Amino acid sequence: MSSVASAGKAVAPPPAERPKPGRSLPVNLRQSGIYIAFALIVALFAVLTDGQLLSPQNISNIIVQNSYILILAIGMILIIIGGHIDLSVGSVVAVTGAIAAVLMVEHDVPWPLAILLTLLAGAAIGAWQGYWIAYFEIPAFIVTLAGMLVFRALTLTILGNQGIGPFPDEVRTIANGFLSGYLGNVGLGPLGGADLFTLLVALALVGGYVALGWRNRQGRIGYGQQVEPLTVFALRNALAVLVVMFMAVQLARFKNMPWVLVLLGVLVLGSTLVMNRAVFGRHVYALGGNPLAARLSGIKVKSVSFWLFVNMGVLSAVAGIVFAGRLNQAGPTAGNMFELDAIAAAFIGGAAVQGGVGKVVGAITGGLIMGVINNGMSLLGAPSERVMLIKGLVLLAAVAFDIWAKRRAGTSR
Repeated sequence: MSSVASAGKAVAPPPAERPKPGRSLPVNLRQSGIYIAFALIVALFAVLTDGQLLSPQNISNIIVQNSYILILAIGMILIIIGGHIDLSVGSVVAVTGAIAAVLMVEHDVPWPLAILLTLLAGAAIGAWQGYWIAYFEIPAFIVTLAGMLVFRALTLTILGNQGIGPFPDEVRTIANGFLSGYLGNVGLGPLGGADLFTLLVALALVGGYVALGWRNRQGRIGYGQQVEPLTVFALRNALAVLVVMFMAVQLARFKNMPWVLVLLGVLVLGSTLVMNRAVFGRHVYALGGNPLAARLSGIKVKSVSFWLFVNMGVLSAVAGIVFAGRLNQAGPTAGNMFELDAIAAAFIGGAAVQGGVGKVVGAITGGLIMGVINNGMSLLGAPSERVMLIKGLVLLAAVAFDIWAKRRAGTSR
């Protein structure tokens, strides 16, 4: 009788095992692998160049020379997390740089107003492309491929075959200048003098980073969520502090902190807060992870996609101003291949090909990897074709690692 009754009655599956409060997670190679790879690449080129890679002037050069790619990488990682792609950013850099040059040089518009108008032009370009992608539902690949051609044509129309310059000193300072020594220098023994203000800013940054990480860890433990082992947490933070302070000391020994690094820091901080703390950031991750589920959950996916491309247009304008200010002129060939460098930085930095995965800091790390490879190979006197070969292999390895990590996670589950 009991067997018959049980046969006609559904047997409930055993309850899923709940994670124990505060239980440690193993190291996530998918998230940490990029930082390990970055450290190994830096160490390799430091040895091959007899320490030239890590000299104060060279570290400053790496940051300044790659600043516009890093700015583009911030917007590109958001686009890719949302499940899209943007092939037009190089052309947008060129056309916005041309607009800024025409306003400042040919029409004598005050540089703050000219920068504001250029940023608005970048936003309009992003809105134009975002409309076709979000509301007309044309794939981003097609729209931005068309934009790459259209905005390059507009650049040639504005500039012809000649550059426009020079730019005002203030614009060149944003791209190439350094902070003044507000508090003077402090002695560092055998390392010589270093700017005290730069060191204090770096100490404040690393202190805030460690405090925020500890607060998040304690919050997860309080809610019974899984956390990484304490030794891994301590080691990861110690390495981050060591890297940041080393770079800060080297910058302080050279010409203090570059202005473009300040700009980059503000953009990284703002984008990270939006993606991690704001509702919009959660919607971007949901859109890239599963567009249909996001739509059924009530997320306005069209609006999210639209504003992603508006943001990309503004950041492309920022990169266009920085690049033109660095060269002290706007040229018709500006921005060539920038879109590929920005996309490579995002994927090397841990973005998933299908979207829904990625971090702004990871994209910055990916961009720095590309910059270190370019700089290190240049110090070694390697030809350009060898540099392209290495960068291509690094990009392929990054995407292959992402796919391998995803399959490994699926197998373990």
